[in-house]
Amino acid sequence: MLNQIINTMKKLASLFLIPAVIISLVAFRPVAGKLVSKNAHINFFSHTSVEDITANNYKVVSTLETSTGDLAFSVPMQSFEFEKALMQEHFNSGNFLDTKKFPKAKFDGKITNISTVNFSQDGVYEVDVTGNMTIKETTKPVNTKGTITIKGGKVNGSTKFNLVLAEYGIAFKKGKPSTNIAKEIEVKVNADYLSE
Repeated sequence: MLNQIINTMKKLASLFLIPAVIISLVAFRPVAGKLVSKNAHINFFSHTSVEDITANNYKVVSTLETSTGDLAFSVPMQSFEFEKALMQEHFNSGNFLDTKKFPKAKFDGKITNISTVNFSQDGVYEVDVTGNMTIKETTKPVNTKGTITIKGGKVNGSTKFNLVLAEYGIAFKKGKPSTNIAKEIEVKVNADYLSE
């Protein structure tokens, strides 16, 4: 009788153990393949002695290929939001970004040391990013440092770099913008990625 109870308990334990193992394997499977972020965040900041200008865009789409390090961003330019409506109007105007004519900016590049990132292990990984930024149909090389953070199977990418506006045909020699807008702006990028 005792042996029967022990055998029954072993069978029940096995029945509970199998789903637990399956759930843990699914929940903590390594991240691999193509990752997508559909609401990446880009913030830019301009500082001058006259005023500070900041803008945020939460509608940026990005893809990251974990095996090759291929990295891309598509930025809808009219989705940048400013504190003041007038700033937003100037930003979108033909004298500045001309977002009707050039609705998107993009970055196509690569994490060159992707092999140092273990997507199946939690951690913070410093990465090197190189590629081409296109704004208003002007393409320039960009090289910067970034961070890939893995936590609980979730992947986050972030970086900070500076852009010289004149390199993309955005320059003001006179008028209010020439004193109110910095020649070089700080750009911050933050993207939470999910498997495609």
